[in-house]
Amino acid sequence: MNPNTMTRHDLAAIIDHTLLKPEATRDDVAKLVAEGRELGVYAICISPNMLPLDDMELEHLHVATVCGFPSGSHDRRIKAYEAELAREQGADEVDMVVNLSAVKDGRWEDVYADIAAVREALPRAAGGILKVIIESAALTDQEIVSVCTAARDAEADFVKTSTGFHPAGGASVAAVQLMRETVGPHLGVKASGGIRTTEAAVAMVRAGASRLGLSASARVLQGL
Repeated sequence: MNPNTMTRHDLAAIIDHTLLKPEATRDDVAKLVAEGRELGVYAICISPNMLPLDDMELEHLHVATVCGFPSGSHDRRIKAYEAELAREQGADEVDMVVNLSAVKDGRWEDVYADIAAVREALPRAAGGILKVIIESAALTDQEIVSVCTAARDAEADFVKTSTGFHPAGGASVAAVQLMRETVGPHLGVKASGGIRTTEAAVAMVRAGASRLGLSASARVLQGL
């Protein structure tokens, strides 16, 4: 996709339309699904307690959920089981939060093992897509490089900037650029957290994002 000639359809096709507020209700998710269908987005992203969505008309929509969310502090066995259960309940994609404590300690073997455990529970051969949330705003550039390298080595499908819940902030153009440079052209980069305008969304794509996590999808798409 060329960001200089991006259409509304192009942008919608890479959006994960997101609702992860802990107080969200089943009715809120139904509205999210309906809006996602109308907007033509790629996926909806919801909390795992909302699965399965058997009573909702998804049509073209993929379903993404989260695990180890939002802190990343869960035991890797818990994350793996959470991902496995989500897949059984209809999730196509799982966005896991990396072990941030291990990242800040520089325990890269533990970071790798954390991601690899979820990858094993969500096999690519069975169609599961794994995104690794690194919480880039809380990391140094070297930490971003190292955790993205661990995600690539553990055969994740995407690296993702943020949960949207960390006080350090969400996505930045600089972080997305660095993440893209680190993982190369063959992994996805998802920019998520604080993207609320068309200009910000397009800037993330220009920086190398191949997926966007947005809660303000309708507002962002209005600009194209």
